[in-house]
Amino acid sequence: MKSLVLERKDELSLRDFPIEAAEEGLGPRDVRIKLHTVGICGSDVHYYTHGRIGPFVVEAPMILGHEASGTVIETGSEVATLKPGDRVCMEPGIPDPNSRATRLGMYNVDPAVRFWATPPIHGILRPTCTHPEAFTFRLPDSVSFAEAAMVEPLAVGVHAATKARVRPGDIAVVMGAGPIGLVTALSALAAGCARVYVTDLAEKKLEIAESLSPAITGVNVGREDIAERLRADTDGWGCDLVFEATGSPHAAARVFEPLAPGGCVVMIGGQPDPIAYDAGAAMIREARVENIFRYAHVFPRCVAMLASGTIDVKPLITRTFAFDDSVRAFEIAASAPPADVKMQIELPQ
Repeated sequence: MKSLVLERKDELSLRDFPIEAAEEGLGPRDVRIKLHTVGICGSDVHYYTHGRIGPFVVEAPMILGHEASGTVIETGSEVATLKPGDRVCMEPGIPDPNSRATRLGMYNVDPAVRFWATPPIHGILRPTCTHPEAFTFRLPDSVSFAEAAMVEPLAVGVHAATKARVRPGDIAVVMGAGPIGLVTALSALAAGCARVYVTDLAEKKLEIAESLSPAITGVNVGREDIAERLRADTDGWGCDLVFEATGSPHAAARVFEPLAPGGCVVMIGGQPDPIAYDAGAAMIREARVENIFRYAHVFPRCVAMLASGTIDVKPLITRTFAFDDSVRAFEIAASAPPADVKMQIELPQ
């Protein structure tokens, strides 16, 4: 089937690509989905530009894409909750149901998880895919395909806010105004934060952040020190929560500076190398530090919040491409345009 294939580092093609029968076969508890919208994730771009993320190395041609929505077109014999014609979004990681991590409820850290567009597993920038019923979620009529393709990145933000244990009235700092930083800011507000400061170096992204809610304040850290700003705005106390969503070693090394005593830091951004960790700064604050890896148990909550209007991701979708323009879409995404947050690709229907 025609697919967007990462042939090797820096080389993409849109071509017919054979999918193994074992991967496309419809099991009794699987559904077959016609893809509609697929988001371009930073990890997809990173595989394109670097050929690897940590231990995951692209060693053979691989189909990209894992943020997706579509329509069920076929169901396995034992599927009970979905039917052909249902509009759905899909959680892209399939764990081993018998692993210890899965049995403990931490299926996202199962070492055997099969995650779309993570070598050697193919992604879903292709016409159809099969997926387990248990990781496929029906969409309410009020949630568009474009919004549904944002559920995957939104799940990261919701998982981060859940791990942070947000309390009503908390003040948070989100480091990074990229897609994950912005969905984290929205998730923190939905969880009860009174104000969220979003930091970045790109003024346009900060403008987008502030447009999302009057409770979001953008801070350009190229011109202003976030720790000094928080001390000025909180009578010297600091913020309750810091979410590190840049993936920048420089930013990660400073996560404790704006944090109040007893506060929590949540590490979201993947770091390519070991980072500096100020143990003394953490200690004198009795800071709690959480780390997240993708998400678990949050997709239905994300869909429900989109349906109710509690979270609005539409302003984050800044550009949409036709499937035939997929290679160009990735070339543009790799250039990191400052005015873009989330780019999406629509497949032919």
